[in-house]
Amino acid sequence: MDPGHSRVPSPSPLPASFSKYHHPYFTSAEVQYLSEKQRGKLSATQEEKARQQACGFIEAVGSKIGFPRKTLATAQNLYHRFHLFFPRKDFNYHDVTLAALYVSTKMHDTLKKPREILMVSYAVRFPELAAKSKSVGGEVDMDPATAENDRQRLLAVERLILETICFNFTSKMPFSYVIKIGRKLKASKKLIKCAWRLTIDSHRTLVPIMYPPNTVALGCLYTASLLATLEPPPSPLVEAQLDSRVATILKGKGDWERTYMAEAEDLEEIAHVVIDLLIQAAQNPSANTSPRTPASPSPHPSPRNQHLPSTGTPQPPPIPYKADQLIRLKIMMRQNEHPLRPQQPLGSADPSELYNGNDIAMLGRNQGTVRFLFGPPGVVGQGV
Repeated sequence: MDPGHSRVPSPSPLPASFSKYHHPYFTSAEVQYLSEKQRGKLSATQEEKARQQACGFIEAVGSKIGFPRKTLATAQNLYHRFHLFFPRKDFNYHDVTLAALYVSTKMHDTLKKPREILMVSYAVRFPELAAKSKSVGGEVDMDPATAENDRQRLLAVERLILETICFNFTSKMPFSYVIKIGRKLKASKKLIKCAWRLTIDSHRTLVPIMYPPNTVALGCLYTASLLATLEPPPSPLVEAQLDSRVATILKGKGDWERTYMAEAEDLEEIAHVVIDLLIQAAQNPSANTSPRTPASPSPHPSPRNQHLPSTGTPQPPPIPYKADQLIRLKIMMRQNEHPLRPQQPLGSADPSELYNGNDIAMLGRNQGTVRFLFGPPGVVGQGV
């Protein structure tokens, strides 16, 4: 018998070396494909619930430590990005969120040791144990072996998160754009404050990994101007006129698109995503949405938070809008929107061609050599 015919074909080995490109943003088609792939047996509703639970946990732990807003927002972005590449069923959300928070502290120079982050997370997860704690900071008395195992898992997930961002520690936030562009558009302080809060909430969605920060800021300013129509007009009527002018400008095509390097269609999509999040919060008031104030907290615990309870998650103020109001607003938006553009991935008609091969297979492996490049194909080498 010819031995050549009895041989079972072996799976193709991974290459000895491979280049992994950093994708700063993903198109809608890519996000849909990758989310469905990592969602497993979860429905889209269950996935969204898991996402909000994880983002709320990051908010609770980070606020209790006193991290600035940029650290919390980046941690939420890292969490979203992680689960575009790794299945949700394979990881506990506590491990992923805390590892994302730890990586974010490195990116923004607000570093805390893993053990410090873990101890605060125990106080959030187990408030009854924190209440019994005799330590000054309310540190939970955890079994040292359990804490060490959690620390090791945090560091293991940290490595995977670093690989998903290709060790690119660049992080651009939309918050400064909200203020600068809001002033440029002559928006009222109230509108800019509302847009700031919506920008915070937008990091609970996939918006910041789909659009650059200037577009996110414009989208939240546009959303805030639409929400202003649901409120009774303020005493100075001039403010209401200026704010309605913001919505009029950003709704139509015009020179502002070239000035701010954004497109009206993207702002409409961002507005829908943010309003959907507000509808969820209005229908489920116990959900933890944005923090109490739009001001970015200090890297150190602030005296203004001393009145908050030392355990558990701080309860945010109620959503000022009713779900039916927001739903009617979405219907009105759909009636007067620009035609949808074709949704396709960057550089390929099929997202699986970009994210179905070695690009994902090499993540988390110790085999072969991986070159992590700080930009997508076609961009690396041109100043990147």
